[in-house]
Amino acid sequence: MEKLLLWLLVLTGLSGITAQEDLFGHVLIFPKASPTAYIPLGTKNKQSLQSFTVCLRYFSDLTRDYSLFSYASRTSDNEILLFRSFPDVYKIYIGGTAVTFRVPEKEKKWPEWVHICTSWESATGIVQLWVDGKPLPRKGLQKGYSVKAEAVILLGQDQDSYGAGFDENQSFVGEITDVHMWDHVLTPAEIRLIKNNEVLPLHPMDWRNMSYEIKGYVLLKPSLCPMYRAPQATQEEEL
Repeated sequence: MEKLLLWLLVLTGLSGITAQEDLFGHVLIFPKASPTAYIPLGTKNKQSLQSFTVCLRYFSDLTRDYSLFSYASRTSDNEILLFRSFPDVYKIYIGGTAVTFRVPEKEKKWPEWVHICTSWESATGIVQLWVDGKPLPRKGLQKGYSVKAEAVILLGQDQDSYGAGFDENQSFVGEITDVHMWDHVLTPAEIRLIKNNEVLPLHPMDWRNMSYEIKGYVLLKPSLCPMYRAPQATQEEEL
């Protein structure tokens, strides 16, 4: 708990980052490919991480590779990276080394929201990836490693250097919401809860208490996803 509180205190003290805000029911829209559009969720946490879980929900019709979550340290631009390789591969980087997960491509005619969680623990090196609440076969990566502190965390771009080095051809285009990060590995039950937007105990990066800054052409808007719509509005449409 002391480590968790330190994370939160550091996050709130960052220069240029907005005050914490409840973003439930809102999305960050990245309307076009750009090397200048991104969202810093940066932290100068002074403690290394022995484990973590990152979850988010995204909506995109891109047919190329793109970054979903980029955590760069001063020694590795891919300290933690969640990267989508078109059409059916996710790459998880820890300390500059990656494992690949292949997801069966859905037969679909329309873009859909995707909920994704990835976790890692140093003691075993086990990396987990959950897509829409379903786990993929676990893999091993960087056993015994410590994720470096004093990181820059970004949405929308892949960092090729500390807080910079963006490539428009790897930028995200679409919508992102429900971004969370913990300094431990979530249980399967907790991952299912967060997928359904249930509230979990206080954690370092919480979409319902989020510090962020908008850089470039990015917009914060109410979500159009049905799961966020008010029950009354849904009932009126059915009548």
